[in-house]
Amino acid sequence: MIRTAFIILWVVVTTAVLGIVAIIMSFFTRTGDPVHIIARIWARSILMVSRVPVRVHGLTNIEPGKSYIYMANHQSNFDIPVLLGYLPVQFRWLAKAELFKIPVFGRAMLGAGYVKIDRFNQESAFKSISEAAQRMKNGVSVMIFPEGTRSRDGNISPFKKGGFVMAVDSGVPIVPIILKGTRSIMAKSSLRINRGAVEMQIAKPIDTTGYSRETKQDLMEQVRAVICRKFDNTN
Repeated sequence: MIRTAFIILWVVVTTAVLGIVAIIMSFFTRTGDPVHIIARIWARSILMVSRVPVRVHGLTNIEPGKSYIYMANHQSNFDIPVLLGYLPVQFRWLAKAELFKIPVFGRAMLGAGYVKIDRFNQESAFKSISEAAQRMKNGVSVMIFPEGTRSRDGNISPFKKGGFVMAVDSGVPIVPIILKGTRSIMAKSSLRINRGAVEMQIAKPIDTTGYSRETKQDLMEQVRAVICRKFDNTN
C-alpha cells in the first residue's frame, strides 16, 4: 500500500502543477493542442512512476492529421493515461460532466477543448454531441468510452448510443481501440495499484458514411463486435 500511496500522491501533485500550466497555456491557444501535449506528459509520468510499460499495435491503421472518433473499451482508471500517453495524435475527450467539476483538472480539460456530457440531462447531452459532431467536421478527433463507465467484471459492457449519433452526424470514421491489462493494475472496485504491462491495439477505421440515425444500431453492433473479438483474442 506504500507504493499505491506514493503513486496517488504523485498523481495529485502532477495534476495540480501541470493542470495550472495547462490552464495558463489555454489562454494562448485556440486549438488546445499545446494543452493536450501537457496532458500527454502528465499521463506518461504517471505510467513511469507506476512502472507500467505500454505496447502499441496498429499505429499504421490511422493517418496523422485525419479526423477520427476513437472508441476504446474501459477497464480501469489507468485507461486514461494509457490513451493520453501512447496514442500519438491530437484528440479531445468526450467525458462525463462530473470530471469537469474537479478543481484545476476540470478547468484544464476545458482549456484543452474537451467536451462534457451530462449523463443525467438527455437534452444537454445531445446538444454537446451535436456540437462535437460539428467540430469533427472541422478536423477535430474525439475519444470516447462507448461503455460509458468502467467494466465491473472485466467483460465488455453494453454500449451507449450517444457516440454513434455523433458518428453518423459527422460522417467521421470510427477507430476501435482495444486495451488489455489495465484492469489487473487497478480494477474498478479497488484503490490498490499493482504493477503490470498494458497492450493497446488500434483496429482499422470503420466507415460511418453509409449509416444514419435510424441505422446507428447496426454501426454500434459492428464496432462492438470488433472490440469484443479482438479483446477476447488477447485474453
